[in-house]
Amino acid sequence: MDQSETTTEEDDAFTTISLADDSVDSGSTISHSKLDCEQFMMNAEMEVIDPENQVELEEKTRLINQVLELQHTLEELSARVDAVKEENLKLKSENQVLGQYIENLMSASSVFQTTDTKSKRK
Repeated sequence: MDQSETTTEEDDAFTTISLADDSVDSGSTISHSKLDCEQFMMNAEMEVIDPENQVELEEKTRLINQVLELQHTLEELSARVDAVKEENLKLKSENQVLGQYIENLMSASSVFQTTDTKSKRK
């Protein structure tokens, strides 16, 4: 096998990582099955490749695993951010309701009524 064939085969082993908002369960299942397939292919190729290329291939495999792990972490963080945004909107809405309630109580109470002390003394 010459170098150009090796490069082509190795390039075919990589997949595009989508950052789209896919379902976590289906995305991770697909990612894991692709990863298993790629690892199997890489392991099979390692048996044929000389030691120098094997080190490069192991490094590529490690980097692919790291990228996939980071992708999974990014998906989890993105889901967490969405949940926090949703909770924030809910709390803002509740605060508006409570603020209006407090204003209504204050306007109904004589303690918080503004009085003109000069006009009462006359």
